[in-house]
Amino acid sequence: MRLLHGLLMLSFVTVPGLALQAPKPAQTCDASLWDHVWSPKRLIVLAQCKTVTGRIVKRSANEDGDEHMLLNLDPGQEDLLRKKNRSAKAGNLVIEAVCAKPISQKSARPACRGFRNQIPLPHVGDRVQVTGSYVLDTHNGWAEIHPITSVVIIQ
Repeated sequence: MRLLHGLLMLSFVTVPGLALQAPKPAQTCDASLWDHVWSPKRLIVLAQCKTVTGRIVKRSANEDGDEHMLLNLDPGQEDLLRKKNRSAKAGNLVIEAVCAKPISQKSARPACRGFRNQIPLPHVGDRVQVTGSYVLDTHNGWAEIHPITSVVIIQ
C-alpha cells in the first residue's frame, strides 16, 4: 500500500496454493433432494430456498442417515431462529444433509434407497455459507435448513 499524489494505491499478492473463497450469491435449491427426506410431512417449508452464513459448532449423524449440524449464525440472521432453537439448540440453526451417513432407522431406509449424498461436509469450526430449504421441524419445534443443497467454506 502506498500514497501517490493523494491517492491510495493498493497492491495485492497472489500466493500459490492459497485460495480463499468468498461467499457466492444465493443459488437455486435442488428440489430433487426432497425425494430423499425421511417423513417430509413433518417439515413446513418457510422458504423454498434460503442462504445463510455462520460457523459449524456441532456435527452428528442421525439414525435416518442425515448429517445433523448446528450453525451459529453470523450477526443479522437471528430472525431465522425459533424459541426452540434458542432453548434446545443453544441459539443455533439446525442444518441437515440428507442421506449422507449410514442409516440405522429402518423406516428411513426407503428415502435414501439408491441415493448417497455427495455434498462435502464441513468440520466443526468451519465458517460456511449454506443454501437449502428453510423449514420448521414440527416434531421438534425448531427451524432448520433441510435439505441442504450446498455448503461452501468461507473465510
